[in-house]
Amino acid sequence: MTRAPRARVAAAVLAAALTATGALAGCGAGGGGDQDGGRPTLTWFINPDGGGGRKNGGGQAQIAVECSTDRYDIEVQQLPNSASDQRIQLLRRLAAGDSGVDLMSIDPVFVPEFAEAGYLAPVPEDKQKEFTQDRVDSAIESSRWKDEMVTVPFWANTQVLWYRKDVAKRAGLDMTTPVTWDEVIEAAQKTGTTVGVQASLYEGYVVWINALVSGAGGKIVENPGADADTVQLGLDSDEGRKAAAIIRKVSDTGVGGPAMGSSQETESLALFQGRSGGFLVNWPYTFAAVAGDKKLVKNLGWARYPQTVQGKESAPPFGGIQLGVGANSAHPDLAYEAAGCITNQEHQTLYMLKTGNPASRKKVYDDPKVKAGFPMAGLIRTSLDAAAPRPQTQYYGDVSTAIQQRFSPPDKVTADTPAQTQTFIKDVMKGEALL
Repeated sequence: MTRAPRARVAAAVLAAALTATGALAGCGAGGGGDQDGGRPTLTWFINPDGGGGRKNGGGQAQIAVECSTDRYDIEVQQLPNSASDQRIQLLRRLAAGDSGVDLMSIDPVFVPEFAEAGYLAPVPEDKQKEFTQDRVDSAIESSRWKDEMVTVPFWANTQVLWYRKDVAKRAGLDMTTPVTWDEVIEAAQKTGTTVGVQASLYEGYVVWINALVSGAGGKIVENPGADADTVQLGLDSDEGRKAAAIIRKVSDTGVGGPAMGSSQETESLALFQGRSGGFLVNWPYTFAAVAGDKKLVKNLGWARYPQTVQGKESAPPFGGIQLGVGANSAHPDLAYEAAGCITNQEHQTLYMLKTGNPASRKKVYDDPKVKAGFPMAGLIRTSLDAAAPRPQTQYYGDVSTAIQQRFSPPDKVTADTPAQTQTFIKDVMKGEALL
């Protein structure tokens, strides 16, 4: 029996449920039409800008205004805060064939699912060079699915290692050279300080696990695009076991803090800002978030994401947002024209300066204003090129949730956890186990 792609099945279920309740009666009303028979209105579904404490405009709503022309207007519709809720809301419209979904800000991990289900309009061949030139490698990789470019890199994100200079000095840790997770953990132990990580049962935990596995040279999904019967997983490996060992070590030594198993970005940042703070892995918004603490800012250092294995380059996490065009958009050509304006160097620079979200364009990091606002701009830039995207698979929701469940809580992770998780993922994919 031929199994329908789970992405398509999930979306169809959502659409059917909404149709049954009449919730889709107004689909398309949000945009995509003409203004009194005049120029078209493109609707751009945006995620919240965040901003890391920067509240000076320059977000997607402002860019929409600046990129509107005498040929079309762009209006925005804001999606929920949660990436999972954003996915569901977009899938509801896309599954119903909504012609008013012109542009979408999509978390990179959902791009394969949307593309596999046929919900993304193809990127025109004559636009692909424009959308890949001057972009960091990880953003380009995340814009593709099955060797086809299906989205446009918008902004990119990565994590760095934040540390207190006096703590590193007391520990005798040379931060001018690459450091390993083992060295960071031991430095925290030696100084009686902590290492802030994200290990709650949520997506951020998968970000950490994937970075550890990738940093050891492995991949959670080895053949992107494969179906449930042929997918090859790489958790049950030396690389997976090394990742598990580091997680357990952070937990067993106590350097992850008393509530490591419920720690997300906010909690790990608070731990770092506390009296016992020593080290932290987190996104660049950290710099703006601690700006009010002058004493900490003076003592704040940053370095490349820690190595999983000594001597092997680390694989920092990759995040950010891709721009997608709905397959049923009434104006796909205009939408891709608008995407060119939204992601040009001027607007990527504006967006990074005003929201704190890093650009996917390399030249933005050479801008004097960006260098002044982000003293670690060079580190962000090189980390993005080395960053490892999370598993690219149309089953990402299943893979992520299974990993979260089997690796939680972190103090129960053992050398057997990677193999057990891999078996569980395969069973879920085949419909033989439930999340």
